[in-house]
Amino acid sequence: MSTIITAADAAEFLALVPRLAGFRPVRSVAIVPFQGRRTLGVLRADLPGDDADADSVAATLVGMVCKVRHADALAIVVYTDAAFSGVGADDGGPAHGRLAQALTRAADVCGLRVAEALCVAADGWGSYLDAAQGAPRPLDELDDTSIDERLPEELRGPLGDQAAGAELPPVDLALTERTARALQTLDDAIDAVSHATGIERAAHEDLARLDPLALAAACALDDIPALFEDALEWDPARLRPFDAAALIWCLARPALRDVALVQWASGIESGDAALDAQLRWEEGDEYPPDLAAHLWGEADRPSAERLATALDLVRHAAAAAPRDERAGPLSVCAWLSWALGRSTHAAWYADQAALIEPEHGLTGILHAMIAAGHLPEWAFAPPQER
Repeated sequence: MSTIITAADAAEFLALVPRLAGFRPVRSVAIVPFQGRRTLGVLRADLPGDDADADSVAATLVGMVCKVRHADALAIVVYTDAAFSGVGADDGGPAHGRLAQALTRAADVCGLRVAEALCVAADGWGSYLDAAQGAPRPLDELDDTSIDERLPEELRGPLGDQAAGAELPPVDLALTERTARALQTLDDAIDAVSHATGIERAAHEDLARLDPLALAAACALDDIPALFEDALEWDPARLRPFDAAALIWCLARPALRDVALVQWASGIESGDAALDAQLRWEEGDEYPPDLAAHLWGEADRPSAERLATALDLVRHAAAAAPRDERAGPLSVCAWLSWALGRSTHAAWYADQAALIEPEHGLTGILHAMIAAGHLPEWAFAPPQER
């Protein structure tokens, strides 16, 4: 069900933008696409540096708005730590005026109406479209509690900035130690099981001395899609060491990791197909384009609920993993965040993975996509379709 909140003026609109975004943008340019008078979400990017080509930045951002179905207008909001008449200001106008002008020109070229263009600075706020702006208006005008009062209960509460919430959850050091031991024992169990079959497996001396939990975890790897689907039902805050170990083990292996990404995006049937495709690819067959499309963000819209559940799970697994085993789950956190439209979080996870394993494949791909401003196609669907 849609929630309709009417903003009576620019101050109320600015009070509403963080609620639309789900965070308080800082050092950012936020673009709010419109269909008529209804918002279609928020696109956010870091404020470009002083030496950036404003027209190039504007072309990229407005190009993203053009991909939002049904968008016919946009609003521009620049959030800066500079003074209102600060960096990039022309003739005493609001800061980053050249960027705002470039965005307005790009929108006009694309046939998009500019509903508003606003600057929220360190010492006040105002409009780029008001030629008689003069002194900035006070920031306390934006602390409009009436907006919160009109929101559903689940959308109220304090908001962090765009980076808030990316950090890994805290875990007990003892859990990390138990997970490290579980990973080692799991490796031993996998090695023993892979060398014992039939009657030999039942009597194999290596199996007899292994931890039964390790054997159970190793046997669970016989059906990878079932493991990934069951994992969505686990309680991330109470992750058991061998469950965490099995997940970390899989996500460290690109072939199995890609199965997880496809499956968590679109269901266990796709996971089965992805695993079969991976095995065939290793034998020389071509990987099916329809499955690869999930990984590149060009498939049908995935379930945001499944992606968010998987992200919560993998964040806890990464937190429980020994540091040198974290690159795999961190890269998966990055992809899941990217798939959910949270590129700032995705970049943070990718950065953390690169610190551990600089040449990590998925991490490098995600860094490249984020740097290019590439978002999954489903991120541009209108809210009711998302």
